[in-house]
Amino acid sequence: MSKVLISDCKSYETTALKLAIQESINELGGWKHFIKPDQKVLLKINLIGPKKPEKAATTHPEFVRAVGQLVKEFGAEVYVGDSSGGAIAGMAPTKKSFNVSGIQDMANEEGFTVVNFDEMGPVKKEVEGNYTNDLYITKAFDEMDVVINLPKMKTHSMGIYTGAVKNLFGAIPGLRKAKYHKEGPNPLDFGEFLADIHMSIDNMPLHIMDGVVSMAGEGPTAGSIYPAGKILVSEDPLALDRVAIEMMGIDSNKVTILKASIKRKIGNWNMSDIEIIGTFEKLRNYKLPKRYYSRETMDYDRVKGVIDFFKAVPIVDQKKCIGCNSCVESCPVNAIDLESKLIDYGLCIDCLCCHELCMIEAIELKSTKKWVNVIRAISSVFYK
Repeated sequence: MSKVLISDCKSYETTALKLAIQESINELGGWKHFIKPDQKVLLKINLIGPKKPEKAATTHPEFVRAVGQLVKEFGAEVYVGDSSGGAIAGMAPTKKSFNVSGIQDMANEEGFTVVNFDEMGPVKKEVEGNYTNDLYITKAFDEMDVVINLPKMKTHSMGIYTGAVKNLFGAIPGLRKAKYHKEGPNPLDFGEFLADIHMSIDNMPLHIMDGVVSMAGEGPTAGSIYPAGKILVSEDPLALDRVAIEMMGIDSNKVTILKASIKRKIGNWNMSDIEIIGTFEKLRNYKLPKRYYSRETMDYDRVKGVIDFFKAVPIVDQKKCIGCNSCVESCPVNAIDLESKLIDYGLCIDCLCCHELCMIEAIELKSTKKWVNVIRAISSVFYK
C-alpha cells in the first residue's frame, strides 16, 4: 500500500509552504526517514525551459526554497538541478532557464548549490530489462546521497499528463533527449525510457509535487494557469501521479506514457493500493489538451522526420578556439580529436559537456542543413 499525502496551500508564501510540506513529511515518518544530517541532497526540479515562475511551466522557486529550507534545517546540504528541454531545436537553454525561472537568484539567497546537468556530464546505466541499451543519465545523481523529485502538476499536449514519473526525463543531459524522443516518438515507447530512468535510480525516496498553481490545457509550456492550491507528497511516484490524474479529471487509461512504468512496477497504480491522506477533490473546470478529446492518431513517423530535420550537433568554431582542450578533456566518450578538434558524431552521445564547459563559447550547436540554421537564427530573436 502506497501513501499519497495531499495538502491545501493557496500561495507561495514560504511559511505556508513549509507548514504544509512538513505535515506530510511527518505523516511519512519525518525527514529522518529520508535523509541524514550532512548528506548531499539534490532537489530535482522541473526546469523545462527559460520560463518565468508565474507561467506555471516550471517548479516555482518559492516551492523549491521551502523544501530546501526544510532539508537544510535538518542539517543536510542542498543542491538544485536539472537539464532543460529545447534540444530538438538545437538550443541548450539550461543556464538561461535557471536565471529566468528565478531558481538561480533563490539559490544564491539560500546558499543552495545549482547543478547544471549539462555541465556535469552523463554516466551510462545498465539495468536488466531496460528498453534501451545505451541509457545515459546525469552523473549528478551518483554524486548525491539523496535525490528528491519536485515535479510540477501539468497537462501535456502529447502525453496528456506530466508529473513525477515524467519529471525524471530531465535527468538526460543535453541533446540526447532528442535521440530518445526520436526512438520513442509515441507515448507508449517513450514511456519505456521513463521507466528505464526510474529503474536505474536507487537514491530517490521522495516526491513532492508543486500543485499550488498548476498548468492546464496545452501544457507543458503553452497551457493556461490553474490555481489548484494543492501539494502532493509520496514515496511512490506512480501512485502520486495516479492521484493527481484523478484530481485533474483525466481518464487514467488515456495516459499511455505511464503504461511501461505500470507494467514494470515502479510503483502502485491501482487506487485500491493507494491510501490517500488529506483532502482529495476533483479540480473543477480543469482544461485538458485538445488531443485528449480527439480520436485522431498522431503521425509518429512524421514526428521522427521533424526531429531528424531539426537535429543539431556541437561544432567547434576554429576561429574562436584557443586550444585549451577543455572540450577534449570533458568529453566522456573521447569523441573530440585533440589536434583538429573535429567531433566524431559516431561516438558523440549528445551530452553537451563540450558546449557547456567551453568558457570562450567556441562550440556552437548547428544543423548540417543550411536552412535549419536560418530558421533557428530567426526564431532565436523571439525566444524568451
